Amino acid sequence: MSTSGAPGARPDVELQRRIDDYWDHRARVYDEAQHRGGRDAVDRDLWGRVWAAALPPAPARVLDLGTGTGHAAFVLASLGHEVTGLDSSAGMLEIARAHAEGAAASGPVPTFVLADACDPELDDDAVDVVASRYLMWTLREPLEALRRWRRLLRPGGVLALVDSTWFDMGLEGSPPEFIESYGEVMGELPLATAGSIEATAELVRAAGFSHVTTTPLREVLAADRRLGVAPGHRPRLQYLVRGVA
Repeated sequence: MSTSGAPGARPDVELQRRIDDYWDHRARVYDEAQHRGGRDAVDRDLWGRVWAAALPPAPARVLDLGTGTGHAAFVLASLGHEVTGLDSSAGMLEIARAHAEGAAASGPVPTFVLADACDPELDDDAVDVVASRYLMWTLREPLEALRRWRRLLRPGGVLALVDSTWFDMGLEGSPPEFIESYGEVMGELPLATAGSIEATAELVRAAGFSHVTTTPLREVLAADRRLGVAPGHRPRLQYLVRGVA
């Protein structure tokens, strides 16, 4: 979940390195927050239903972009899909791979690859599903990324994006280390401070996807309110944006 670049050369290599370093160093804390007490069983069921409703029947070839420590990738694999997770944070992927090693005895696990999620080095028409969770707000050129992802999808393939309006009120209340890493770049991220998820849906349509729908994930919000969220965050209504290539 650490890439905010765009297809081709990154416009600010040093700034992107700082962002990747942030996620490398925060990887363990981030992962612990994802698996805090009482959440694992709830999330497996809850997110399993979210993804199952959005994706074609298994087995499908799924690309999970900005996979982080693999939260979505493991749920998708548990549904019977063949999953590859991409991220530009080596620290995040180290933890994801450790989770995969520990889970290998109980069934299929994702494959994790260090790569730019905006421009995966795959052939066109290579996958059935492009999925992401909490990636869209980080992108400098989300429309160009979406166009590239559409080319990766086979005709009729599914795009499934989960995100929210995380920073519609700015960075107030965010952890200081996050502000230090992202403060300079927020103005370059078109979706970071969007006031509505419709901004994401509009870009999905502009990228050529059809049958674009936006679904509020009210059960996820209820679980966050009941069980708590990661330090430095507050419960926010999240959305699933789905489109067809």
